[in-house]
Amino acid sequence: MDAQSSAPVPPPGCPAHGGRVPLYGPEFAADPQSYYDYLRHYGPTAPVELSPGVNATLVTEYSAALQLLQDPTSYRRDSRRWREFNEGRIPMDSPVLPLLVHRSNALFSDGAEHLRLRQAITDSMARVDQRRLARSTRQVSDFLLAQFGYRGSADLLSTYAKQLPLFVFNELFGCPADIGDRVMFGISGMFDGVNAEQSAQVLFGAVGELVALKRSRPGEDVASWLLQHHAKLTDEEMVHQLSLLLGAGVEPLGNLLGNTLHRLLTHDAYAHQGGLIDEAIDDTLWENPPISNLGPHYPASDGEFAGEKVQAGDLLLVSYAAANSSPILAAERRASSRAHLAWSAGPHACPSKDPARQIAMTALENLFNKLPDIELAVPEQMLSWRPGPFNRALVSLPVRFTPSESAQRPQPAEAAKPVQPAQPAGKGGRWSQFLNWLSK
Repeated sequence: MDAQSSAPVPPPGCPAHGGRVPLYGPEFAADPQSYYDYLRHYGPTAPVELSPGVNATLVTEYSAALQLLQDPTSYRRDSRRWREFNEGRIPMDSPVLPLLVHRSNALFSDGAEHLRLRQAITDSMARVDQRRLARSTRQVSDFLLAQFGYRGSADLLSTYAKQLPLFVFNELFGCPADIGDRVMFGISGMFDGVNAEQSAQVLFGAVGELVALKRSRPGEDVASWLLQHHAKLTDEEMVHQLSLLLGAGVEPLGNLLGNTLHRLLTHDAYAHQGGLIDEAIDDTLWENPPISNLGPHYPASDGEFAGEKVQAGDLLLVSYAAANSSPILAAERRASSRAHLAWSAGPHACPSKDPARQIAMTALENLFNKLPDIELAVPEQMLSWRPGPFNRALVSLPVRFTPSESAQRPQPAEAAKPVQPAQPAGKGGRWSQFLNWLSK
């Protein structure tokens, strides 16, 4: 056999000769694992394109990823170091910029400043009572199930997985009705790409009002605890920190719910073993993590990384999905079911992984307790995945089930007026409706 016959075959849409491998478009979304398999022939790192005109080096090997994540001195997170952006070589209308450009929060800071901002988050999140969190998650789950459980069919992504984290975080932050409605409107619009600029303005405006409210009337909630923390965050820092918690919490957690539901509904082994949700979550985090490629880092100086030359300010990204599926990782997976990198690692590892896991467990258990015979309404091959280099998420997840007797069918007048996911202002938003539902 000659050398060429054993060379990896590029997946569809991937350049066969030289150039950078595109991590966007329907081909990558449909089968990212074949891309990761191909990228490994470059070595521990590979040249990729995140969107037209936005280049990066993707770290695909587990030990190299850990090296990058655990060395904050040599590799920084402050994206103001991004050389190609500073040289004007990045299209300003690129869809990937919102997740890469600098903001004054813990994600884009280094050193003492990062420690100060992160400690405020970890200390405040540590004050969340686990029983209260489980109770709030069940209440949100019951409310959402009441909206569609009587029908016998639903898109679990839009009606459940994407909405539940928003409700739970609104409760954690102590959002009153009108502010909570606008928070939900803003964050949903930003992630769905619907009037993203207007949605961002609504979100930051609502969070700013929440900060002002909590300064004057603090409560038993994460927003108040952040304000009371000895880090003494300014109002501007508070807005960025709370918005970070929303963005970094809501979208990945919704994707984790959706991807775990996909796994539970498409792998018979879980049903035959009694529906092991905890195991399904771990398997999803290993094989289909909600954030597939992110963790931007920038070398502080010219040098070498994983055998390749790098320049100061190069954009290096971690492929959590590729690292988790590294062939050399089989032993680590057998030794520890949670040695995966889905929560990242090092000083910027997810500070809220335990609450996120608890929310996911509670939401999935309550769903299957109320709708035990839930199943896919379409063949698995008809499901499609959202394009993009960062998140791993389905477009929809249509299911069918025996209608729940506990779900309240709306009255004709209510049924004639569909409930909107969120409203920018006023009393008609979904959060207001949830609060009204709780008070009944």
